[in-house]
Amino acid sequence: MSARSKINRKTETVIAALLTEPSHAAAASKAGIGEATLQRWLRDPEFLATYRAARRAVIESAVGRLQQASEKAVATLERNLACGQPGVEIRAAVAILDNAIRGIDKLDLAYRLDALEARAGGHPNAPDNRE
Repeated sequence: MSARSKINRKTETVIAALLTEPSHAAAASKAGIGEATLQRWLRDPEFLATYRAARRAVIESAVGRLQQASEKAVATLERNLACGQPGVEIRAAVAILDNAIRGIDKLDLAYRLDALEARAGGHPNAPDNRE
């Protein structure tokens, strides 16, 4: 076993603990390192980049699950638009409108950001660079 593979396994263990534990202290304990060591690792650019990539992957997975459930959620809101209880109907209508507006705002922002990044040196997801 090489020293590099041992470091990678330890890094994976620490990152897994950071992703599952409620605090840095708990993550350090679960990973079998001291909290000061964890704090030092979190200042290391390479470790931090690896941790952020793992955290992003977890969030992207969660967002994917939310997207899969969104059709059912919208159908539920639509059912409640005509359920015969005015308070519920109003809350459903407000939720639909609020989320629709936020969704449009976020899409607009994403398109604008892609366009700016394309002008600043080319971004692979920019509208101007798509094949």
